[in-house]
Amino acid sequence: MKLESFDRFAAVATAAACATFVLVAMQPAHAADAPMSVEKAARGKYLVSTSGCMDCHTPFKMGPKGPEWDMSRMLAGHPESLEMPPAPKLPDGPWAVVSSGSNTAHAGPWGVSFTANLTPDKETGLGNWTVNDFKATIRTGRHMGRGREILPPMPIPVYSNFSDSDLEAIFAYLRTIPAVKNRVPEPRTPK
Repeated sequence: MKLESFDRFAAVATAAACATFVLVAMQPAHAADAPMSVEKAARGKYLVSTSGCMDCHTPFKMGPKGPEWDMSRMLAGHPESLEMPPAPKLPDGPWAVVSSGSNTAHAGPWGVSFTANLTPDKETGLGNWTVNDFKATIRTGRHMGRGREILPPMPIPVYSNFSDSDLEAIFAYLRTIPAVKNRVPEPRTPK
């Protein structure tokens, strides 16, 4: 190998090592989780982007062409500042669900559900969750695998088909997004 080629190789290798160190150093430390790889988080981003997570967990706002995602609240769930009035009574017939304009509150025979904050905020999101808490939630349809039932429209029967590797990737990606402090209200029981 010529000295010039070796110098280029060394420069590229050093740059790659530095970039890897920076990416790993920027990731939040979560002792209870397995080490997160850049590849795993990228796979998780793909799964979140193609599985409709943003549709309900990112509030809509009115844009110039109609409703659009409010990316300042990406995956932060139902806005705590949006106090919902009682859900309207649906007429008899095939209509069974009504949703808010933000697409983060849904009412039906189960009562009223509010989409969860999936950001890594420690007080109001998934910041104190472990990957096992996340997997148990999706596998059992219960909050942290043991709490209250996860309500519609969350497609637990579909998402429970994700592999452990998929759920670990989704969780890894959710650790990389900005934390948003947003306390989502508790579900309302049917009236």
